[in-house]
Amino acid sequence: MQAKLADSVVVLDFETTGLSPEYGDRAIEIGAVLLEQGVIVERFQKLMNPGFKISRFIEGYTGITNEMLKSQPRCEEVMAEFSGFIAGRNIVAHNASFDKRFLDSELKRANRAYEGACCCSLLLSRRINQDAPNHKLQTLVSHLAIPESGTFHRALADAEMTAHLWIAMIERIRQQYRLPMISFDQLRELSKVEKLYTHRYLTSLADGDEKK
Repeated sequence: MQAKLADSVVVLDFETTGLSPEYGDRAIEIGAVLLEQGVIVERFQKLMNPGFKISRFIEGYTGITNEMLKSQPRCEEVMAEFSGFIAGRNIVAHNASFDKRFLDSELKRANRAYEGACCCSLLLSRRINQDAPNHKLQTLVSHLAIPESGTFHRALADAEMTAHLWIAMIERIRQQYRLPMISFDQLRELSKVEKLYTHRYLTSLADGDEKK
């Protein structure tokens, strides 16, 4: 079976009531874009009611208010719908360990499961964009001159900007190492390689591609 390409994925972002579902925090917004061959072809965005009031800090941080959430569907309803959007797809998120925790927790509450693989664009950026001052999404958008899709810390805008960051990194690899085809699994493996060995890893991919 042909490996799934890195430029055909779902890029997602959550806004939440706090840092961890293990401490009772819930999702309040999901934003995602579907990339097909490096082009955004579909979007998904929903606010969701966590079942309790969110803090003033979260209201200020996200711009999402309790007034906005009170008439929204419950998390379980939104996540049941979202499970169809990501079915059969690999996913990307910036600081993916955070988003994956909430994805797994909310899907479990909705009696849904996700079986694809996940890659972190922040970890990949540490290897590809080693000249960046740091690897926060807002910093990388500025550093790489990526157009701002909306307000930072709103899920769909963050997902779109992460998608453009992801494609920019793929293009940088393609140009520097002359790799026309890059699989999702290759970038996932690269995100775990020691930064010092980034060049060695990508050179080995290019050498292997030339020998085919």
